[in-house]
Amino acid sequence: MNFRPLARSVVGGTLAALMLVTAPTSAQSPAPTPVRAAYIPVITWLPAWVAKEKGFFSKHGLDVTLSVAQNLSVLPGTVGRQFEFVPSTAPDLIKAVASGLDVVAVAASVFETEDNSSTQLMVAKDSGIASAKDLTGKLIATPTIGGVIHVSVLYWLKKSGVDPATVRAVEVPFPNMADQLKAKRVDAVEAVEPFVGALRAAGNVSLTAPLLSAGKEVLFPFWISSGEWARAHGPVVAAWKASLDDAIAFIKENPEEARKIVAQYTKLPEPVVKATPFPTYRTAITAKDIEVWANVMREIGQLPNPVDPAKLVVTQ
Repeated sequence: MNFRPLARSVVGGTLAALMLVTAPTSAQSPAPTPVRAAYIPVITWLPAWVAKEKGFFSKHGLDVTLSVAQNLSVLPGTVGRQFEFVPSTAPDLIKAVASGLDVVAVAASVFETEDNSSTQLMVAKDSGIASAKDLTGKLIATPTIGGVIHVSVLYWLKKSGVDPATVRAVEVPFPNMADQLKAKRVDAVEAVEPFVGALRAAGNVSLTAPLLSAGKEVLFPFWISSGEWARAHGPVVAAWKASLDDAIAFIKENPEEARKIVAQYTKLPEPVVKATPFPTYRTAITAKDIEVWANVMREIGQLPNPVDPAKLVVTQ
């Protein structure tokens, strides 16, 4: 009896089965989507750091590269070329769009609220400045003259009956503000946490939480993208937001571990990190949140060209 055909049949069948087991199938998970994002090394952007460190980006199919940046106001011009997502504020977004850039908001990061304000307009205790009117003719240190904090200060001055044009401003980095105030080179500083805490500890006092001049709960910094890219990549935008939502939930449940990540990304000393309050993190963003700031800018004469807030938000 000839067993060779049978042997060949058995071997052939075994090889075919092995090929079916080892061959790639369409059911395999797709490769993660590469995403480039910039961040500023302050606690505002903690959800992105947590999403990176705790694997939430990977969970939602994103391969995210985070790059540190220092000047938020120049970032709108980088989306679509260097980055897919970058930090911004409403005045920066609105001015970029008014100048012809196609940029949109895709996810919020922080809201300023009455019960959790992170930004204060600070003066020295012995300065003699106790109200908006006392700032007439004075010099204010701001991180960015065209930024959201200074825009809100100007709006607060106007609402308080002070002509914003009577107050001068100079750009000073947050870490240098305390020294400038102590040396009396400036009369007031626009500070954000953790610098607010350090200024208070040194005996300085707050005149107001300027962002809240625009409302009881207002959009602070948020994430933007190229408009063309965001409209064509809805699933990636949705995955970005979902990753941040997971990170925000993690921060609430694991504050001590989250603070270790703050220290890792900001390089701040442990006592400073522990003393810095978490801002109000939230990713939901609407055209009305942008419209609030468009109205503020219009009131202080910083919106020469009208914009449609409805066109400035793409969430998925």
